[in-house]
Parts: sequence; C-alpha cells; structure tokens
Amino acid sequence: MKSKLVSAACAATVAAGAAHAGGIERRGDPSQILFEEGNQYLEFSVTHVAPNVSGTDTTGGFGPTGNITKSYQNWAFGYKNEINDKITFAFVVDEPVGADVSYDTAGAFFSGSNASVNSIAATAMMKYQFTDRISAYGGLKLQGLSGTIQVISPGTAPSPYNLNVDKDYQFGYLLGAAYEVPEIAMRVALTYESEIEHEFRDNAGNPFKVKTPQSVTLNAQSGIAANTLLFGSIRWREWTEFAVAPGDFFSLVPGVGAVNTPIANGTSDVWTYTLGVGRKFSDKWSGAFSLGYEKDNGDVVGNLSGTDGYWSYGVAAIYQGEGYKITTGVRYIDIGSANTSVASFSGNDAVAVGMKVGWTF
Repeated sequence: MKSKLVSAACAATVAAGAAHAGGIERRGDPSQILFEEGNQYLEFSVTHVAPNVSGTDTTGGFGPTGNITKSYQNWAFGYKNEINDKITFAFVVDEPVGADVSYDTAGAFFSGSNASVNSIAATAMMKYQFTDRISAYGGLKLQGLSGTIQVISPGTAPSPYNLNVDKDYQFGYLLGAAYEVPEIAMRVALTYESEIEHEFRDNAGNPFKVKTPQSVTLNAQSGIAANTLLFGSIRWREWTEFAVAPGDFFSLVPGVGAVNTPIANGTSDVWTYTLGVGRKFSDKWSGAFSLGYEKDNGDVVGNLSGTDGYWSYGVAAIYQGEGYKITTGVRYIDIGSANTSVASFSGNDAVAVGMKVGWTF
C-alpha cells in the first residue's frame, strides 16, 4: 500500500479542525507532520467554524440566551525537513486554543456579557528514526495567550466586571514515540504534551495563573485492504486543571455574600475519540469518512461555555497533484446538552469547513 494514501487519509480528519473538542481547544497534536512524505514538506490550513449554542433560562426570571457563540477561523502553518535518513525536523505555527462567547440577546441573565480567548503557538520538533519501524520525537512549544472578558450579572460583584490581559508567552514541550510497519501502512504514535502555565494580573494588579492542560494522544492507522486505510485517535486532556480566577472577581452567594470564584473553569478531564476510513480511488483522488465522539460528562458547566460533549461526522476529499495535495473537508458536530447555573442548553450544533494545501519538494 502506498504511503500517499496514509498521509491523505489522515489529513482528512484534521481538515475541518477540532471544533468544540475539549474545553477551549481548537487544534490537537501538532507532531504528526513529522510523518509526512518527502524530504521537504510545507503545508498551510484554514478552518471556518459556525457554531450554534443557545439555551433557556432556568431561574424563572429571564429570557432565552440566544446564540452565545460566534463563527471563527483557525489557521496553521507547518514545515518538515528530513535532514538525513535518521533525523527529521519540523516546525508548526498554529492557534491551539480559543473562545468567542457573547450574550447579545436582551433579557438574558448575562445579557451584555462576552469573553474572548486568543492564542498563537510555535512548536519546533525533531524525530529520530532508530529503525524502519521505531522512532522517537520531541520538541519545544512557545505559546502566547491573551483574553478579554466582560461580565454583566446581578449575581457578580462588581457588575459589570471587565478584564483585559495582553499576551503572555510561556514554554511547554512534547515527547512521543512511534511504531510503524510500512508494508501495511501501519503506524501507532503516542504523544505527550505538557501543560503551559501563563501568569496574568487582575485589575488590582494581583497575579493569577491560567493553565492550558497537559494531554496524551494516541494516533493509529493500518491498511485493511488494497488502497483502504483504517485510522483513529484517542486524546486525553486534563481540563480539571484549567481555571480563570482573578482575585478581584466575586459571585454573590445568598446568605454568604461576595465569594471569590473562577470566571471559567474545567469541571472534568476530557477524552476525545475519532475513527475513520480512507480510500484511494485513483492516482489523483482519495476520500475519507470519520466519526468523532466526546463524552457528555453531565457536569454543570460554566456560563461562558454551554457545551458538554459531542458526536461529529466528517467527510473529506483529497486531490494529489504533481508535488502537491489539496484536502478539503466538512464536519458536522452534534453538540451535547449542558446545564449552567442559570440556563439549560440543548439541540445545539456546529458546522466546520476546512482546507489544507501541502507541497512536497
């Protein structure tokens, strides 16, 4: 089985992005570019995601939330260079996490509230090929994180609460190993990515920390018939370590008074599963279908979230030209129901459309 099918089918799963995967994650493991074909490989991808997340009031005194999420784009760039038959170098720039939430509907409990999170990361990696079947890799990631938030609510103090933090840059790392059987296009790769801890200051000048969580990803694939590939992944992230808790933000608790609480936090660690089939139809064309699943944990989620788990269904088409390939994909996400402290969210979904262009030279 030709390795072109391997890279084409795997590209199909990421073409439409990681929309609504665990917490505020928007992209997953960057290390798989190390396994792309060619002595030198360059890729560029873009994803457009249109979510619809709305809920109804559960307090009895306010109106529906309306759609609290906004459409967004996610970009990534990557370069790989096989220095020799043992050592491969790769560099990826992407936007690993993000959020864009706004309560624009008049009469909602949090009407006028909004929040955004923006990131950029640059990851440099090296892979060493011990044998034609066994390799190990690692790298450093420099990540920048920034955000703005406005909370307007009868249950917070002060109200409105406003916070704007500039990009804070911090380092993390990744480590991984892979086992391959080239004759049947089989590869199993396990990647660990460290947490990255950012430090910001609240409006009073006091420091507080925000962690993007550590993760472990298992990617696997194998030929199952002529020109047909089975592929999938399992990804775990420690979102229980995520919290945005500036010291000058308080919730008003009846009978207690003002209590310092997080504006946003992770309530459970998150497991995400994907499974798909890729098929090469000709020398030029391949296609793939994939399923994605993230468990609905049944948590009371943050009021700036409104989501808990999902099912997704993706299709992709890959065109292989002379020295280049173009992958286009679309993904439908059936977002799980969720409850916050003041609203119930159900019947929500998102559509993601993506394109990736890769050049081999």
